[in-house]
Amino acid sequence: MYQGVNHLGHFLLVNLLLKDMSKAKDPRVCIVGSITGNTNTVGGGLVYPQADLGKLQGFEKGLKKPIAMADGKPFFGAKAYKDSKVCNMMTVSELHKRYHEKTGIVFSSMYPGCIAETQLFREKRPWFRKAFPWFMKYVTGGYVGEQEAGERLAQVIDDPLCSKSDVYWSWNGGAKSVGRWSPDGKPRGAGGSGGEIFENEQSDAVRDPVIANKMWDLSMKAVGITEKDIGV
Repeated sequence: MYQGVNHLGHFLLVNLLLKDMSKAKDPRVCIVGSITGNTNTVGGGLVYPQADLGKLQGFEKGLKKPIAMADGKPFFGAKAYKDSKVCNMMTVSELHKRYHEKTGIVFSSMYPGCIAETQLFREKRPWFRKAFPWFMKYVTGGYVGEQEAGERLAQVIDDPLCSKSDVYWSWNGGAKSVGRWSPDGKPRGAGGSGGEIFENEQSDAVRDPVIANKMWDLSMKAVGITEKDIGV
């Protein structure tokens, strides 16, 4: 289940590492987000289905079958993935709010671009697995290879430019032709190979403080830890 692997697993691991990480020099945590979880983008707002956590009814009921989705609705894989990315980005903002000042840890999320040739699409039809990377390379410009995506993650963890906490980092690579432009004249469309790193904008849904706080409390309950266990 996406909420278990993509969200709760990350949530538990990061919280259990906070005490030790607070003792490190220039400690940083980055959880990979996605434009698919941001409804203010083409990939997240126009491509069905949209991410929607609802009121976290599924979390309240323990994400148990047949209510396996965050919003309490029946499981739908594509939406579950997008919902989990909303939770990932919310988690980063909550970590920043609760622990950045206390620990000095820099918390951030990032969108590396569309890594279209991983095993994410292993259950799709063969024609889709072949056509999708081509489409992302030559139509949308959003394609990024695995090595470049890894280099981008390393940049967020190591580059002095990325020492600011609570930022959603992206790169204005090949997808800049279908992106947006900022007042300084530089393209700010997220995705694609190459380009420059920039501070991207998250949707209002990701930044919803009430849902984010509720997500945090219910996630703590789901993974079975308390603030005392975190120890910072």
